Amino acid sequence: MAILLRFGHCNRRTGCKMELPGLAFAVWMFICLCASVDSYPSGKVREACASMIPCHGSSPQLSPEHTITVNGTEFKPGDKIEVHLSGPDFEGFFIQARDAEHLDSPAVGSFMLVDRRLSQLLTCGRTKNSAVSHTSKAKKKYIKAYWIAPGDAPKRVQFLATVVKKYKIFWVKIPGPIVSQPNAPSPTTPLHATSKAISTSHPVSYLSKPFNASGCGSMKFCIRNPSNCDPESASCFFLSFQQEKTSVFIEMSGPSEGYLAFALSHDQWMGGDDAYLCINDDHRVHVSTAYLKGRSPPVLDSENALEDVSWRLVDGVLQCSFRRSTRLPAYKGRFNLDASYYIFLADGEASEGGLIYKHHHQPLITNGMYNVTGLPQDIGGSRSPRLIKAHGALMFVAWITTVSIGVIVARFFKPVWSHSFLFGKEMWFQQAGFHPYLGCTVMALTIFQPLMAGFRPSRHAPRRQLFNWFHWSTGTTARILAVVTMFLGMDLPALDLPDPWDTYTMIGFVAWHVSIDVLLEIHSYWLVRKVEVIEDDRVQILQSLTSAEAEGRLFKQIVLTIYVCGNIVFLIAFLAAINQI
Repeated sequence: MAILLRFGHCNRRTGCKMELPGLAFAVWMFICLCASVDSYPSGKVREACASMIPCHGSSPQLSPEHTITVNGTEFKPGDKIEVHLSGPDFEGFFIQARDAEHLDSPAVGSFMLVDRRLSQLLTCGRTKNSAVSHTSKAKKKYIKAYWIAPGDAPKRVQFLATVVKKYKIFWVKIPGPIVSQPNAPSPTTPLHATSKAISTSHPVSYLSKPFNASGCGSMKFCIRNPSNCDPESASCFFLSFQQEKTSVFIEMSGPSEGYLAFALSHDQWMGGDDAYLCINDDHRVHVSTAYLKGRSPPVLDSENALEDVSWRLVDGVLQCSFRRSTRLPAYKGRFNLDASYYIFLADGEASEGGLIYKHHHQPLITNGMYNVTGLPQDIGGSRSPRLIKAHGALMFVAWITTVSIGVIVARFFKPVWSHSFLFGKEMWFQQAGFHPYLGCTVMALTIFQPLMAGFRPSRHAPRRQLFNWFHWSTGTTARILAVVTMFLGMDLPALDLPDPWDTYTMIGFVAWHVSIDVLLEIHSYWLVRKVEVIEDDRVQILQSLTSAEAEGRLFKQIVLTIYVCGNIVFLIAFLAAINQI
């Protein structure tokens, strides 16, 4: 690339003069630096000749989707061998031939093109035309080229390819066939091609049938949510570890069309953890390791230490299995599996290209630290910290029992307990006092209510009517906000009660409370009408409103008893749901 930058000024005497050579050089250097880290849609990827890794700022995929084939297995110097690269649509590629016993060595031989519209020749190192690359990012399914064997070719040559499906989706050094010269001696040690293939991608198989929970607690360590659920069901999150001599076989399953992940942690907080992810990318599942640093998104490892990878994706249930060594000292960030850890299990969405998003709800976390290679156990976990569960339980206890019952008693049971006293105050007033003290979610209003009650005018004072309306509106606002807060709190990630059950149950409670309130209002209105009729007929002139309301004492007590029993049923249902998460 040649770039000529001229900066200057012109005048009538001197003409144009070039200035600012330092600035021109800086701009030229900036463009060169950008070129070294940017993508290469034109296929000019000489910077990647040695590593064959595109500078796309992400880790390579694990399971190759594309294959390299050749039309022969032997060659002599000067022979031409057809090389084919095929597979699902891809944008970029990079093909080389290398010494099969030294895959880190420079490219071997040269190539000839078949279609110059799709491919071009590159020179890597001192060998001209020693690599083939794309000419544009147009989608391709098939590439063909000829490899010409050099006179000094090694005894065995292996073809390698890097394929870019999309910018952040690529495979590095996909291993192709090995071709050899006639009468080449058998290698005394395994070829490096095998180890290199393992470091970038493993053989992946498809699970023919779903996992099951047989052996949990006896032969393998299992984590299930809900407890004792069947991993074949569409609502079961399942994780198992089975020790096999120096390795551990791991199974992970759950309802997710995005990704499933588990992590080993030294505490119950995200950060500094050893993570394993099964990611659905266009109905193909990739299994990868990652190290979680702080609360940042995981960065997938380019080198993979997992073997025997299998997966299954059916009816929205994602399942994957793999094996890893108990100890992996050569892999940074991999924990030893013969120690105790907290275990996290999470799920979430993944976009096209395998980019994962933050999990929908709180990850499942074991209640203690466990050694998965120790005594087999069958345990559960919790998606909510104990403090959050306690907060939710107290919220339901306060608002479903004490507050709701206190409001009903304060409004409708004044004449029923007009002569009953507790701590020097009438019983109905004591009951009403609970709701301002336990209304934590509407703290401002609940603090204001008892303060306002301290300035309540006497019964016949001119401002008593205004006070009654103001006190009623404040209490009603607090109750409405409390209900709204409970609806929102039930779906917080840290609590996340079963949906839509929690919403329907809370709607049922609100309807139950409103129906009792309306029933008692109608009853009070009926008593007032009865007083008016009695006074109009002058049958019992001394009849008062208070005494008339007292006639409905038995009815109100029956309604209150039924209401309390109903509230207890709702409370038990919510507390049981909190206990299950």
